[in-house]
Amino acid sequence: MRQVRFQAWLVAVAFAFVTDAMAADFGSKGGPEPANIDAITDLLHKDPYDLELLISFGTSKGGSAGHLALGIRDEVPGDDLVYSANFYADRTTKHESGYYTKNLMVGVPKKEYLFKTASSLDDTASFGLDFGEIYKRSLIGVRVYGVPAGEKEALAAYFRRINDDYHHQAKKTEYHDGEIQYDYMHLNCAKTIGSAFKFGAGYKDLDVTSAKLFSRRKVVAVATANIPTEMAMKLVKEWSQRGYGMDVVLYKKYGGSTYVDPREEEKVEFKDLPNRFPSVMSRDFRREEGAYEDFDNLYAMYLLYNMGKYSVRLNDQTKLLETEKSKRPMAYLEAAELATRSARSDSNNFRLHLKFLPKGTRIGEAADNTHLYNFTDDGDN
Repeated sequence: MRQVRFQAWLVAVAFAFVTDAMAADFGSKGGPEPANIDAITDLLHKDPYDLELLISFGTSKGGSAGHLALGIRDEVPGDDLVYSANFYADRTTKHESGYYTKNLMVGVPKKEYLFKTASSLDDTASFGLDFGEIYKRSLIGVRVYGVPAGEKEALAAYFRRINDDYHHQAKKTEYHDGEIQYDYMHLNCAKTIGSAFKFGAGYKDLDVTSAKLFSRRKVVAVATANIPTEMAMKLVKEWSQRGYGMDVVLYKKYGGSTYVDPREEEKVEFKDLPNRFPSVMSRDFRREEGAYEDFDNLYAMYLLYNMGKYSVRLNDQTKLLETEKSKRPMAYLEAAELATRSARSDSNNFRLHLKFLPKGTRIGEAADNTHLYNFTDDGDN
């Protein structure tokens, strides 16, 4: 009798699990996933890149800096392992329970980071941040070729070192003056990635700054903080100087996710969140999406467009991932020269309030998917 009851209990548990999974909408935490994730991952993996710098779009109105993470090839079988600073590893009382805080540098397979709706870390991992990013926002991947194996090993080792420092509550390390814990301005995603290259991989000239406080006020001097797009531009330049090859993959936001993050005070479905190219610190930081006019933002968008090779989108009808092969990606020096000329001309014309046809093409400029590097489909936002 006990065995019969136990078997019945197992069936009930299994049925409840399946029912919950079926109840979740597509593009929601715990919901169905695209059936061809492995096929798309394998296709992109045929290119022999070594690293992929993943630049996530911002999801807030006004100033929105986005997020920065680094994928290292073959750290897990058949996939990259993405290292990403954990927003909730800040040791605050608010995040003591119900949030994933085991590590400061979270490591997840790239297919999970981008496309999965369930986490291998823990049920407390954040959907749209630690995994399933495309359901919340677009990402740009800068893929890097020709990186020595020793450099990749040094980067992975340094991320492990940061986690060790976090576990031991270390203070005053070579990469940070205070206690090792996440801090939006002082020890954020851009600083941890930059520190791994500077101190782990030996990029001695890489500028990794530290946000400071004004002497008489508890106000962060934001201008000295590490910003994801600015760090990305520094790293791209460093890679060019080392003779590494590069191209760009655009991962487009899926525009149909009705998921609402229960942790956020403002309850907004993912599909309705802003999907903004992550701004550098400039006058653009207060502008709305699509209104960037500053040279640095225009340069970054033009450069990444010029280096583009693939885009990946999730088809809302078939619920399958699709890749599109783009124009020939420009080499960095060619792309940077063209982006500089175009951004300088266009930013000057914006400043003079002239009506003109922009010379540069922004990554994500078009309003529909007939343009390869559009980030959202019609009706996405």
